[in-house]
Amino acid sequence: MKKHEYNAVIDELSAPLYRYAFHFLRNKEDAKDIIQDVFEKLWINRKMIDLDRVKSWLYRCTHNAMVNFLSKKSRTQYMNSQELPLSSTPFNSTFESMQVVERMVNILPPTQKSIILLRDIEGYSYKDIGHILDLSASQVKVYLFRARMKIKKQLLGLNKLA
Repeated sequence: MKKHEYNAVIDELSAPLYRYAFHFLRNKEDAKDIIQDVFEKLWINRKMIDLDRVKSWLYRCTHNAMVNFLSKKSRTQYMNSQELPLSSTPFNSTFESMQVVERMVNILPPTQKSIILLRDIEGYSYKDIGHILDLSASQVKVYLFRARMKIKKQLLGLNKLA
């Protein structure tokens, strides 16, 4: 990969990769750091990476970097944000509903979370997600189904409380 090809890849993929990282991590600075590290890794490995597969490679590296980042972070601090706040009032506004859904997505296991984000937010096909996460298309479908079922169960539980 030549310098101009590398710059073209950055121009094309930096925004979607950042969006993916931000939705996964929920922190602007952490997402920027991850994306910067991934593009640095791309530059270092530019001679070994086929230009046709660079997109999948970047998404896979981003996913792995985020999982590693969260793993390190969880070892250093206790994460008590995995429980949803219990409220006796129903969620009437769209904003509150979106916050609840985002929180539910955030407590999913990393692979399921990535699949939800790549499919529902970024709009990738099952095949593309499989290439990115090194899974078969059928595995992607199963993980996506399970993730959506977890979210549905949690939403039903909240409705019972309301």
